[in-house]
Amino acid sequence: MKISELLTPSLIKLDLQSTEKPELFAEMVQLFVNDGLITDSTAAVEALVERENKMSTGISRWLGLPHGKLAEANGLLMALGVSKRGLDYDSLDGEPVYIVITIFAELGNPGPHILALAEISRLFSIPGFAEKIRAATSARDILQIIKSEE
Repeated sequence: MKISELLTPSLIKLDLQSTEKPELFAEMVQLFVNDGLITDSTAAVEALVERENKMSTGISRWLGLPHGKLAEANGLLMALGVSKRGLDYDSLDGEPVYIVITIFAELGNPGPHILALAEISRLFSIPGFAEKIRAATSARDILQIIKSEE
């Protein structure tokens, strides 16, 4: 699975403004709404909160992976955001989150969602990858960084 094929410049935000998880989830969902991929932003935010209540999706290496299943998701939806300040995310490693990748999967089809999480994990295990994403100055730069490692 190629992450770069799921992302477009309009689904990448370089300067997340949120400082708390609930507003972060709303900010990320708005990217999907703006792109016409989601219409029910309340249901989308609730799906992320519900999943987050089970266990933090802040894994490590400055990465948060909020994800959920959504009835209106057509296939796999993905957006990426970068926080310059970092977010207190209750991450498993205790570190702030600077990069957020939000994923919505359609109900009843977990396969692509699992493959996407595995590929994201692989990419972020590459030395220097997260740092390059954080330093990028445009959405196109981020896409190019991802493509170069796929």
